[in-house]
Amino acid sequence: MTAKRFDAIVIGAGQAGPPLAGRLEAAGMNVALIERKFVGGTCVNTGCMPTKTMVASAYAAHLARRATDYGVALSGPVGVDYQRIKARKDKVTNDARSNLESWIAGMKGCALYRGHARFESVDTVRVGDDLLTAPKIFLNTGGRASVPNLPGVDDVPYLTNSSMMDLDVLPSHLIVVGGSYISLEFAQMFRRFGSEVTVIEKASRLTGREDEDVSAAIQLILENEDIAVHVGADDIAFARKGNEIAVTFSTGKPPSVGSHVLLALGRVPNTDDLGLDKAGVKVDQRGYIVVDDQLRTSVPGIWAMGDCNGRGAFTHTSYNDYEIVAANLLDNDPRKVSDRIEAYALYIDPPLGRCGMTEAAVKKSGRRALVGQRPMTRVGRAIEKGETQGFMKILADADTGEILGCSVLGPGGDEAIHCVLDLMYAKAPISTLARAMHIHPNVSELLPTIAQELKPLA
Repeated sequence: MTAKRFDAIVIGAGQAGPPLAGRLEAAGMNVALIERKFVGGTCVNTGCMPTKTMVASAYAAHLARRATDYGVALSGPVGVDYQRIKARKDKVTNDARSNLESWIAGMKGCALYRGHARFESVDTVRVGDDLLTAPKIFLNTGGRASVPNLPGVDDVPYLTNSSMMDLDVLPSHLIVVGGSYISLEFAQMFRRFGSEVTVIEKASRLTGREDEDVSAAIQLILENEDIAVHVGADDIAFARKGNEIAVTFSTGKPPSVGSHVLLALGRVPNTDDLGLDKAGVKVDQRGYIVVDDQLRTSVPGIWAMGDCNGRGAFTHTSYNDYEIVAANLLDNDPRKVSDRIEAYALYIDPPLGRCGMTEAAVKKSGRRALVGQRPMTRVGRAIEKGETQGFMKILADADTGEILGCSVLGPGGDEAIHCVLDLMYAKAPISTLARAMHIHPNVSELLPTIAQELKPLA
């Protein structure tokens, strides 16, 4: 079979693939874009867009139940219509996917192939009956939920973050195994929809990559909504119990029995069935494609972007990967991965916005540091909104004034964090934030106040 020739092949139509295909096509290249499922990747189909749409519905239900706190009288009890919640979520996803498909279809120099791509050689890829070849190949294959080989897991029905999106009934009791970002968003969301919810985490605390005070505050937020949280689970196993599922989690403690189980135990890259060995592309021990600071793999002419390269696990890191690749290839702009600052959010309510180093990381670095903190109970805007859970914390270098990191757990935390993140990119010292005038009333207006009250980090 004669291979169809292209200037570039992009495998995966997630957050990095389509925009890169667009840039390459605009530069005059003939591009093949390959996607085996749906364009838009995890974000559009099973991640950010559908879940945050459901988070918004959950917030509306929660706020309605608190109506009397604000002097608002409702005529009856607050309930949810889960079918309408799902339909709203599906519409948001389908609209986004359709818009992306239309945009791709409008690119005359880009051919969209549907199917699973596998390398035949260093520059040739097979998609079904089609053989494609190009001197430049870009991998954007994403990741999927990890399903560890826990006792009994194959004997019970379980859900992952993807299959949760297809769930068309409201669980009477949802057991969430895992205590990190995806798991906690689903836990709070379904509790607000009316499900009984239990969270089981193997580690000694939730969100283990956060500081201990942040983890403790997050657990308190969940427990305040009657979510049962079990940490330090050292004996997780599954078994059927009639029509329900029993999850044992600690020796000597009774199992948790629920109608549905969600496994949220991390993610693995979609690299095991790409034929990478035929191209000579190196992967690490976890299966992530090894890349350099400009996202080049071990093979000249092949790049890897997004979740499959292990250099970030977010939509924004994937899109930034595209920007880095495009800048280097097309703009003569030597951007690199190491220039970016770690930043992300946890979308429980109130949300956590995080950037830079944690307090634990600063202490481990051995540098002299300053820290400032303020609870949301002392933030006027939070008090006015009746949403005073959480706190803000800023870390700075005691010798240079460099801003090292920030955590904002509270109303608007996912937005307020950018006040600090942008200053860090500008390499502005903490004194710049301390002297800034922010708008009142606002959560972020207290960031300059915190910056004026820093104390040595013990």
